Amino acid sequence: MRQKPVFRWVGLVCGPVRGGPQVKIAGLILLVALLTTFNPAWAIAKPLRILALGTSLTQGYNLPPGTDFTAVLEAALKRAGFDAIVVNAGVSGDTSADGLARLDWALAEPYDAAIVEFGSNDALRGLGVAQTKANVDAVIGKLKAKGLAVLLTGMKAPRNLGKDYAAAFDAIYPALAKKHDVLFYPFFLDGVAADLKLNQADGIHPNEAGTQVIVKRMLPYVEKLIAQVKAKQAATTVN
Repeated sequence: MRQKPVFRWVGLVCGPVRGGPQVKIAGLILLVALLTTFNPAWAIAKPLRILALGTSLTQGYNLPPGTDFTAVLEAALKRAGFDAIVVNAGVSGDTSADGLARLDWALAEPYDAAIVEFGSNDALRGLGVAQTKANVDAVIGKLKAKGLAVLLTGMKAPRNLGKDYAAAFDAIYPALAKKHDVLFYPFFLDGVAADLKLNQADGIHPNEAGTQVIVKRMLPYVEKLIAQVKAKQAATTVN
């Protein structure tokens, strides 16, 4: 009896296939294992994991389940054809110092990329610009040391704190993006800040509509972040 083509391939790799169906199945399993070992393209692709670090803006303060920034971003990525999981590591009230302090805990699981959103609570409390910059600097440095691609999102200080403070605070983010050579989204609340229709009653936290605007505007930057991850993975595979 002539062997089916797949069994002939097993024969080439493992020798002649003799015996009943159980032997043939075992041969097929071995063949697939060998092929996936030598050809990574056969391996089952895992979803890309993105860690979203930040404050209540990332967490989704006072928003219904499934409407926070990370959930909306993950859904938008899937609609765009990306197999990605966005993990919500936003904590309401966190300053940049708090974010740095819990970073090692947040990185307990493996990730491919990270979105960094810190500084809003620093500015609301009028904390020192130099310390905020040092904290965010350290966060980015740790993420890059772990091999993660990073998207830094900027923040702007309330203008009632004075021109000098606002200018110094706003300058933190483009300077750090340049220093670490990471992707930079200039203002997390772009298109949403000060728009009553896009914010909750406190005038600070985006509502569901505001979150949709944030994700829509930031999505092209997140797609670039994913492209960086894929390029790195491809280079690693070739090497």
